[in-house]
Amino acid sequence: MHIILTHEQADFDALASLLGAHLVDESSQPILPRRMNRNVRAFLTLYGMELPFIDPRDLNGTPVTRVTLVDTQSMISIKGMSEATQVHVIDHHPIREDLPDTWKVTTEETGATTTLFVEILRERDTHLSTISATLLLLGIYEDTGSLTFTRTTPRDLNAAAFLLERGASLEIAADFLNHPLSLSQQELYDRLQSTSETLRVHGHTILLACGEAHGMDEELSSVAHKLQDVLDPDALFLLATTRGGVQLIARSTSQDIDVAQIAAHFGGGGHSRAAAAMISEGKLEAIRRELVAILPDFVRPAITVSQIMSRSPQLLSPQTPVEEAAQRMQRYGYEGYPVVEETPHGRHRILGLLTRRAVDRALSHNLRTTAGSLMDAGQVSVAPEDSIEHLQHVMTESGWGQVPVIDEDGRVIGIVTRTDLLKTLTREVQAPGWQNLSSRLETALPPARLALLKTVAHLAFEQRAALYIVGGFVRDLILERPSLDFDLVVEGDAIQLARALARKYGGRVTSHARFGTAKWHIAEIRSRLADALGFPLVPDSSEASSHPSDQVLPDSLDLISARTEFYTYPTALPTVERGSIKLDLHRRDFTINTLALRLDGHHYGELHDYWGGLSDLRSRLVRVLHSLSFVDDPTRMLRAVRFEQRFGFRIEDRTLELIHQARPLLAKVSGDRIRHELDHILEEPQAASMLSRLSELELLTAIHPDLVWDSWMAEKIGVLHDHRPESEWGIVPIVKGMSLKTRLAYALWLMRLPGQGARRIVHRLKVPRAVSEEILAARRLWRELPQLAGSLPSAVVARLSGVPPLGIYAVYQAADDADARAVLEQFIFRWRHVTPYTTGHDLRKRSVPPGPVYREILDALRAAWLDSRIDSPEQEIEFLEKLLSEKQIRASG
Repeated sequence: MHIILTHEQADFDALASLLGAHLVDESSQPILPRRMNRNVRAFLTLYGMELPFIDPRDLNGTPVTRVTLVDTQSMISIKGMSEATQVHVIDHHPIREDLPDTWKVTTEETGATTTLFVEILRERDTHLSTISATLLLLGIYEDTGSLTFTRTTPRDLNAAAFLLERGASLEIAADFLNHPLSLSQQELYDRLQSTSETLRVHGHTILLACGEAHGMDEELSSVAHKLQDVLDPDALFLLATTRGGVQLIARSTSQDIDVAQIAAHFGGGGHSRAAAAMISEGKLEAIRRELVAILPDFVRPAITVSQIMSRSPQLLSPQTPVEEAAQRMQRYGYEGYPVVEETPHGRHRILGLLTRRAVDRALSHNLRTTAGSLMDAGQVSVAPEDSIEHLQHVMTESGWGQVPVIDEDGRVIGIVTRTDLLKTLTREVQAPGWQNLSSRLETALPPARLALLKTVAHLAFEQRAALYIVGGFVRDLILERPSLDFDLVVEGDAIQLARALARKYGGRVTSHARFGTAKWHIAEIRSRLADALGFPLVPDSSEASSHPSDQVLPDSLDLISARTEFYTYPTALPTVERGSIKLDLHRRDFTINTLALRLDGHHYGELHDYWGGLSDLRSRLVRVLHSLSFVDDPTRMLRAVRFEQRFGFRIEDRTLELIHQARPLLAKVSGDRIRHELDHILEEPQAASMLSRLSELELLTAIHPDLVWDSWMAEKIGVLHDHRPESEWGIVPIVKGMSLKTRLAYALWLMRLPGQGARRIVHRLKVPRAVSEEILAARRLWRELPQLAGSLPSAVVARLSGVPPLGIYAVYQAADDADARAVLEQFIFRWRHVTPYTTGHDLRKRSVPPGPVYREILDALRAAWLDSRIDSPEQEIEFLEKLLSEKQIRASG
């Protein structure tokens, strides 16, 4: 085993070097030190779940063959190491003289060890996540004083620039950097900290520090930074009397507080997060009062906990068995659950937090215990009106990744997770409703359908139910490729809303109480409903083609109650429970399909993005929502490829890794479900590229070993989009719900498989019998085609009569030989239409006894025409007489 170690009391350069060494050699395991600086621990509390670090307590004693020692030359003892362990030191400090001779040592004079690894990653053009790039940047910034220390080299600046190009967040980095103060600055800092006051303005925490600094010759900005760093307000205003007047220094960590505007009020300026002003006139106290008075005019309301929390959370009592806790974690996906008890007055008392890690360890040791025994004890909570900055502080101080939200009555009304906070802080998710797409929605939909949507939204508003249009429609709307198909989700009772619509406008409702779904059937009332909406249908006339009724209003409208799903075992169909819109979106397959537009009341057009879908759309990534997504439903692997190829996106690295891990599960999925996904793929214009990608990821052979793919298949299926054979081929457009294109693609795909491959595949995929007959007929004909090409026309007709037309057409499309294609064309366009003049009625008139002989004679006459042995009615009569004579049939003229 190859491990990476660093020094104890680790700083950011040490931690970032651990990460950098791992990214250079991903087979290595980066081991966290036991002691770390406070700001490093705070960073890991918030972002450690996205990083590959290993707790030393999780090591199992496997022999350590190699150690890479970074940012230090002092070894830490780890279980599994021996004298045979190879050690490679990578550091930026001078080489110590007492190092063992067997160690390999690499040192270079850079401001930070992290820089050495970033240079390798830049040379390899390595993809980095935002958090990884930010940690590497912190390693460089902290050891170089944000690139200001004298030991900083051009290499450090170039490395930092590369990390910023790769998405490193300066905003996050600024939260964790410390700046040392001089003695005089420290004295001023102590005075200001003891006399500072905290204001609450529109949900923000604002620190106001005032003092005298006449004797200060050094700059005050470092003092302001230290106050902001230690006290962690949303904004800081420092007022200090100096020789030139009252100096204002302002800092902000919130996009809702633009301190440049406030400084401008006092004649200064700067940036939205850092500004200053020198106020030459006025006394300190008067300026302080003026500042306090104007703050409400400049501070915008903050994003609050209530905007990002999940409502109606799962709670555990201290008596909950660990097995039940494990089942809930599997069902709902949360990594931790609050443990509470209810007081006689109906309030909740927080006792602690039970984490998945604790549950997994208990089960692995066969411990039959309770939540109260396993939980991390504590009474941590936040209020719904608290800012996300306060939430960050609570999570950092407590280490809890799931914090309960308590209302003014003392009851737990929600839970907010580290993921919720992380996505908000890294701007992957904005507060729900931050963006309004109403104008884009109204442009995308035809007026009548838009009116129908608004009608449903208005009735939902009257019933106090939130209505959302969700999923693929919103995704495609943002990608500027809108469709007319949409799903409506009701945060309330969808069946009740559908019945209210039917009572008011007519139509009928079918519902499924278990799933909370309803279908409002409006085909029969379409004309009356269109009149009510103000869009009367155009009567049947020459004008009707521009406004066909099926484009104005749909046949039905589906309404779905917001729900959550869980899977009792891998590949099972989901079990459903009612839930919020946030949980409803979480059950979906990929982040890009978790977007929702709210439609009711003043929320009309609000975009709700809880799971990072908008960010992934912009980054052109296909990403699953959680690590068990493909285990819950393996067919999502096929959909991941479909979306990737359809939009020209890229499957995100972790998602791709999960696909490789879950690939064997496809063998356990029913054929119907697999074929359903393949049907969708074959309908796509990029079907060939999708199947090629499935083959590349070994997903096709995971479905069945015979399901292979090659460049020939890609070429033939790649030209099928919008392909329409001439009507003379006589192919039925739809068979068992499958389109001509899909059936033709299956035939082309399977007809060349060796042995009994095609038969095994149609059986595995549960292909409908009528379609499988087309496919297998094409398979048989393909094998016989070389011999058939040289046969007489009569033999061709005899062989092809009764073969499904699609089977013949598939072979025609597959054939590259011109002679073979010509034979099939002749059959379709000429030979199969050839019939003799003589009919069965004529034979009866000639006193030929009825029976199989009729068919024999007529077939013989037809074959003679086809093979040019006769070419006139007179020759046909002569040939008929000969046939009758040969069969010793006495016929009368």
